[in-house]
Formats: sequence, structure tokens, C-alpha cells
Amino acid sequence: MGKRASSIELSKEEREYLELQTRARTIPAQTVTRARILLLRADAVSIDAIADKVGLNRCSVMLCLKKFKEGGIENALFDAPGRGRNAEITDKEKAWIINIACQKPIDFGYATETWTYAKLTSHINKTAEAAGYTRLSTIHKSTVNTILAEADIKPHKITYYCENRDPYFDSKMHNVLLVYKQLEMQFDESGKLIVSEDTPVHVLSYDKKPGIQAIATTSDDLMPDEKHSTISRDYEYKRLGALSLLAAIDLQTGEAIPLVREKHSSKEYIEFLKLLDDKYPKGDKIRIVLDNLKVHTSEATRKYLATVLGRFEFVFTPKHGSWLNMVEGFFSKMTRQMLRGIRVKSKDQLTDRIYKYFAEINEEPIVFHWKYNLDDIDVSEEIIVDTLPVKKSS
Repeated sequence: MGKRASSIELSKEEREYLELQTRARTIPAQTVTRARILLLRADAVSIDAIADKVGLNRCSVMLCLKKFKEGGIENALFDAPGRGRNAEITDKEKAWIINIACQKPIDFGYATETWTYAKLTSHINKTAEAAGYTRLSTIHKSTVNTILAEADIKPHKITYYCENRDPYFDSKMHNVLLVYKQLEMQFDESGKLIVSEDTPVHVLSYDKKPGIQAIATTSDDLMPDEKHSTISRDYEYKRLGALSLLAAIDLQTGEAIPLVREKHSSKEYIEFLKLLDDKYPKGDKIRIVLDNLKVHTSEATRKYLATVLGRFEFVFTPKHGSWLNMVEGFFSKMTRQMLRGIRVKSKDQLTDRIYKYFAEINEEPIVFHWKYNLDDIDVSEEIIVDTLPVKKSS
């Protein structure tokens, strides 16, 4: 016999997820009950029979089914924020999920080379409690998808494979978030920077963007007219080479600071540090959030820093934690606004246009703020910084 017209349809993945909820020992009883309601209704059990089986009245069963039809499984299982459920997932929990997504499934004993969102969610559900993230044992695939999308992680693509894990990932992540938390305390309710009487510390987020292609058209673009709604461009093009952009954003003023060069070796990085040294008042400290690229800790870099002792402080992101660096958001914006589809006649012209873009941005600078929850970060903690002294010869 087929299912009644009033029953609900569940995919295989949804049914497996709900069955997992009914077996879990660490989730609220009402969540288990609601999962049972959905499973029973999917099996065409009547509302009255469901009410008897789960020990609720008919109205409660109908409300659960109504919430499912309006917003899906999570809407049915959990109450909205402010009604008993804290829907906010912490940065630490998000980082743990992303760390798993940045590893191959075969590392966890699976046969597949890349994750599907269903397989990744299933693994998270099974291992979260043992890892100390009990709440994630019931996380739904849609929430995992949202977290990875916010971090621009696509674990179903080979290009997002990560070779190694940083054993100090959690502590380094916490240190970076502490920088952002202390920064937030420097702004008043109107968003205006509060000037401190202590020695000024200028906080910047830095990274490089290599391989910016200088591409020329082989014929002129055709602009939109009464017959064509878009710019028309010949498929053929000519590559003129590539440039590297070294850039930082001042997290207190929003100013973006660029340096365009052919490469991004220690030489160019030191040149950028000198640019910062010239820019900010002598005696002030310059604190930089950056990744662990070798040029950032090279012998040449250390020798330069030895000439400006006490001037620079470095806060390193963990490996595979570049998403913690706020300049990445700026680079993403730059790609969308300026680099996508750009055509030039020379590398010099590309350089000029990049600098012009930064000049336009700095006419109305926007201060970048960390968008995730920082409530669990203790602002009184001391930030761990590295001044990179010269290595002693053995």
C-alpha cells in the first residue's frame, strides 16, 4: 500500500539523520521525540497514533509537522533562538569542523577520496562527542554546508585538500581571535576608534596575493547597445605575465596598504615591512596578523628585524587557518570588484590599476570587523606575539 497523501517525504539522508537523533544519549528528550514524530509520519502513521506512541497531544504532533513543512528538519527539531535553544555555534566548533573538512576521508578509514556533505556530516555526528564537541553530534548537513560556505571551503573538490594539520591549531586560533576581541574594545558604540594613552599599537592583517594575471584582449570589447545587453568580448586573449600583490589592511582605520612586485620573496616582504616602518610614527608598535610562509621567518627577514628591534610584533595564524586572517575578505572583495574580467595592455598598466583601486578604496575606508561570535574570548588574556629575533648560530 502506498503512503497517505498527508504523510511526509524524507530522503535517505534525512531518515538516517533522524534515526541518529533517536539513538543519541546526549541531546534533549524533546528533540528525540520530535525526530520520532517525523519518522512515524514518514511511515504514514496517523497523527492520533503518533500522539499515543510519543506521549503527546494531537496539537503538539501537528505543530511539529507544521514546522517541518515550513522550514525542514532543523526547524521541526529545534526551537528558534530565544526559546530554549542556543543556535550559535562557537568559532572553536566551526574551526573543528573546517579542520576535518580539510582532510581526506581516507584518513578516517573511509573509501572515498573527497567528502560529500552527507558523509562529512555523518562523520562529525559520530565523532563530535569523543572530541569534546557534544552539541555537534546532532548538527545537520545544511548547517555544516553553511559553515564551510562562510569559510569558502569546498571539501568535494580536490583543490581543497590539506597536507598537514597544525598540532597547535586551537591555541593559535584562540590567539588570533583574542587580537580581534581586544580590537573591538577599542571602538565606542558609534564605531569610532578610542585613542589610547598607552604606547600606540597599530594592528594590521597581512597576506600576499600572487599570480595576478595581466591579460590582454586581441580585439576591442564591444559595449552594450540597443541590441546587446552586455559587453561582448572576443574569446581569444594574450597572457602578458603575472604580478604579486603584498597587502595589509589597518584593522583600526580600514586603510589598505599595497605593494605590487614581480615576486613575493623575502626581499619583497622586507620591502613591505620597511614601507610600514616609514608609514607609522616612530616609537609606535606595529602588530601584524599573518600566516607562516617561510619568507616571513627567513634569515633575511630576521636580520632586517634586528635593525628595528621592538618595532614589529607578529601573530601567526595556524596552518590551514588563512580564513582567520581578515585581509582574505578584502582580497575576495577585490577579486569580485576589480580583478574578475580585467584586461590590460601591459603589466605596468595592471600595476597602475591595482594601485588606483587601493587609492579609491582608501578614499572611503571601511574598518573590517570579525563577523563571528567572540563572546567566549576573555579580553583580559595576554596576546602571544613573536618578534622574530635573529637565530643564534650553532
